[in-house]
Amino acid sequence: MRFDNLEDWLNWQNTLHPQEIELGLERVTAVWQRLQSQPLTCPVITVAGTNGKGSCVAFLEAILRSASYRVGCYTSPHLVRYNERIVIDGEPVSDEQICAAFERVDQARGDATLTYFEFGTLAALDLFAAAGLDVVVLEVGLGGRLDAVNIIDADVALISTVDIDHGDWLGSTREEIGREKAGVMRAGRPVVFAGSDMPDSIRQTAAQLGAQLLLAGRDYQWRRQDQGWDWLYATHPRHSLPLPTMRGDFQLQNASAVLMTLETLRDRLPLDQRAVRIGLQEAQLPGRYQVIGRDPQVVLDVAHNAQAARALSANLGDMFCHGRTIALFSMLADKEIDQVVQIMAPRIDDWYLFALDAPRAASLPQLEQRLQEQGIAEAHRYCFDSATAAFAAAKAVAGEGDRIVAFGSFYVVGGVLPLV
Repeated sequence: MRFDNLEDWLNWQNTLHPQEIELGLERVTAVWQRLQSQPLTCPVITVAGTNGKGSCVAFLEAILRSASYRVGCYTSPHLVRYNERIVIDGEPVSDEQICAAFERVDQARGDATLTYFEFGTLAALDLFAAAGLDVVVLEVGLGGRLDAVNIIDADVALISTVDIDHGDWLGSTREEIGREKAGVMRAGRPVVFAGSDMPDSIRQTAAQLGAQLLLAGRDYQWRRQDQGWDWLYATHPRHSLPLPTMRGDFQLQNASAVLMTLETLRDRLPLDQRAVRIGLQEAQLPGRYQVIGRDPQVVLDVAHNAQAARALSANLGDMFCHGRTIALFSMLADKEIDQVVQIMAPRIDDWYLFALDAPRAASLPQLEQRLQEQGIAEAHRYCFDSATAAFAAAKAVAGEGDRIVAFGSFYVVGGVLPLV
């Protein structure tokens, strides 16, 4: 084996390819064809979208596992441990399992230069193929059409939302980005769109392929009730469902799309009402409007683009707070820093800034400049060397009724979560 521990494998993978991201399926497809001793024979659900992917995966996993199905889930990025990315039957796989899969990928790749994400995707698929699963759920890392998970033909695809993000790779308009995400569709197979504002490019791609497009508000609906909600579909509606444990009204949009997705597989993966009810209540996803403790209350949210920031701002507005709101904030330099700050500024009293220990991270001077340009006064900006230092300072000054909101990146939440 090239390395005997996970950290060394991951450090090496970061150096293997000259670029952090290289979209395209030729290299990863060729390696998968050499690697697979057995194909995936169970149903595959692929989840794409700008925001909401992780929540949809969490709902899918929780509902399916509540029906006693063995589920494999591949997600990215992770918050604290790499193992979070590959989950089999509710448990992250071990370091030893991942290292062994990495070795098999390494042996199969020959002289192909794989990216960090491609290496991990192939390892996850290799582990899933050998695990005797009932269903596999794959979350797209970036875009869809040229993302590594798209080497697998999904039985059903779910597209959560489409908005501007990753413009350097996916395009600068919602239509361009929609076309990339629509690449997870397959001819003659269903695709569910969860959002309320679908780009025409998704409709066009579905028509060209002959994919069965299922739309929120047209093919299925959800209706909020006083103590729960109803999911409305012509042949198999579900009534008196419990509200999801995950916070935010947008989670009903995600849960509703998940029920439509599962409905398309009802002949292969039947679900009773009990499994749906339990799954909705048990689904959890760290770092997505996650609220912890009191005095100070800590809110963790990976919001790193304008659409996600609007959702976070709305949720904070709905949550009563009679004290100050302190932001622990940082972002990657290629993200929509100006828009995110502008959207969040009315909700934040003081900004505690730090640079991420990550590729493409915005520097402290860059963050300060962007906040200054958005009208955040110097008296409300504080700079720190790390998330740890920023969190300690915020905890020290936060009084009764105050809250701390950590947002702007998966790296922000991953740095703060172990400290809470």
